Amino acid sequence: MIIRRATPADCEVLLDRWLRSVQATHTFVSPEDIEQMTPQVRTYLASDAEIWAACDDAGTVLGFMGLSEGKIDSMFLAPEFMGRGVGRQMVRHAQSQWADLTVDVNEQNEAATRFYEACGFVVTGRSELDEQGRPYPLLHMKLIAPTLVRPPERRP
Repeated sequence: MIIRRATPADCEVLLDRWLRSVQATHTFVSPEDIEQMTPQVRTYLASDAEIWAACDDAGTVLGFMGLSEGKIDSMFLAPEFMGRGVGRQMVRHAQSQWADLTVDVNEQNEAATRFYEACGFVVTGRSELDEQGRPYPLLHMKLIAPTLVRPPERRP
């Protein structure tokens, strides 16, 4: 797997990864809100934001991560690539860029919260609304165990 800077040509495939990821993991978000968010996400993905694409050896985009000033702004993987260590490798990549990392996670997305906790993040605060003022509470998390980001031991 490689992690590379996303390009404007990646926009539509990244949007697909976002949409399918949200549909699989954000069951608490209304279809109307997803529809309303889609143009905003497309604009973000086509911008000059620091977006990293995780790709397999054949170049297939598995998902992406947005970073800014030590904050993981976004991380979305196509559902078929979840649970395969891609997210951990992206967190590891973010660590290589920033010594201090933070992330905001939807409180209702318990799997994401568990993922970030397994990577060494802890909850440092909470907001009742998301960044757009929608009623999707956020947990503010900070990485306190920067040497972790290793997959747990698997038992046979």
